[in-house]
Amino acid sequence: MQSQYSGTIILTENLGKSVKTSSGTLHILLEIDLQIYVGESIAIVGESGSGKSTLISLLAGLDTPTTGSIMLAGKSLTKMDEDGRAAIRNQYIGFVFQSFQLLQGLTALENVMLPLELRNDKNARNAATALLERVGLSERLTHTPKQLSGGEQQRVALARAFVTKPAILFADEPTGNLDSKTGATIVDLLFELNTENRTTLILVTHDQSLAMRCQRTIKLSAGKFA
Repeated sequence: MQSQYSGTIILTENLGKSVKTSSGTLHILLEIDLQIYVGESIAIVGESGSGKSTLISLLAGLDTPTTGSIMLAGKSLTKMDEDGRAAIRNQYIGFVFQSFQLLQGLTALENVMLPLELRNDKNARNAATALLERVGLSERLTHTPKQLSGGEQQRVALARAFVTKPAILFADEPTGNLDSKTGATIVDLLFELNTENRTTLILVTHDQSLAMRCQRTIKLSAGKFA
């Protein structure tokens, strides 16, 4: 997927998000101009409430802005309806969440196969098995999330995120629920897979050491670039 693109993968202009409250308009994000390049790794940092999660929700097409525009892989997210944005997410985007977001009734293998099965990929089982082996879980293929440790669940989540070879991976506090040693292992895997696949990596994190491993850090404060 990534080899089709060079240069800019995400471009925003005057991006803003506001919501109406009983006491007036609350501005969550204001005047965000951002250019992200193919294969780049970016950390988005800032205090709680600074707008980090809202920004990646907008960039991923999970939410719609109040003002401004978002271009993703040359396509205008802001001109699409929800079905169009869902199609873009399916084609270009992977996610890793702090809470893993695995389906409890499925095995590790089935969780990783699912995104490929939704694309009717006939090679889903082989591709999922290979990636689970890559993240060190070849002995855990038939285990459900409840039978896995936190670190193992996050490795399954990583494999699921990368199995479609997404052009862009969004990771929201990917080590937030892990101890420091397990978190370090997950971070190493994240950057190894990022490099191998030339995936554009966009991280939201409070972990300064994780942010420092990225090529660029963006700091938000009260909805604006600090």
